Amino acid sequence: MDNRPQAKGAFVDLVAGDGHTLCAYRSAPDGTPRGGIVVLHEIFGLNAHIREVCDSYAALGFLAVAPALFDRVERGVELEYGPASVDRGRELRAAIGWDASVRDVQAAINAAAEGGAVCVVGYCWGGTLAFLAATRLTGLACAVSYYGGQTTPFAAERIRVPVLMHFGELDPRIPASDIREQARGNPDIEIHMYPADHGFNCDHRKEWQRASAELALARTLAFFDRTRKA
Repeated sequence: MDNRPQAKGAFVDLVAGDGHTLCAYRSAPDGTPRGGIVVLHEIFGLNAHIREVCDSYAALGFLAVAPALFDRVERGVELEYGPASVDRGRELRAAIGWDASVRDVQAAINAAAEGGAVCVVGYCWGGTLAFLAATRLTGLACAVSYYGGQTTPFAAERIRVPVLMHFGELDPRIPASDIREQARGNPDIEIHMYPADHGFNCDHRKEWQRASAELALARTLAFFDRTRKA
């Protein structure tokens, strides 16, 4: 049986601070939201998995917004999981740069604020952007980074809101030294390790690890509840 949540969201347009219009997937709960969640995708784009993540958060009572971060160079990008897609995603990411991507994240935060206090949750590339949201952006209660492998160059930036990080102990892309560097830069960051590989949260990938994904989600929800009430 497929236990993934049924799609209940819709595509909307957001406008970044520099006037750029980007697409986003917005999924709303039944009734009053318990908060807003910004979901930041990997280098595979705003694909079916990310939309399912939004729907899952909506089923838990959150207003979820996932911006299409590739729209600055190409609209409608949805990549599958494999080496060719990784290469293509990296090309697109490099063409955009960090500053423009952060502006698009701010637009999503502004939209998710309709649901109340906002948490940014990002995966891989999105995990690094979640950290940068915590150091550079406004309107956040907290940020959660899943295996943000490119965060280390920004480790000296000071976080403005609480940050939670999830990493896989079997992840060949993120050495332990990088994780220690991030902890040194901001000792208050809460870091958890899992017996899993990179991408362990994605049930569309062979690296998916159910137990780790479920535990990380439970910790993420508890973290958001603590910080939004602080």
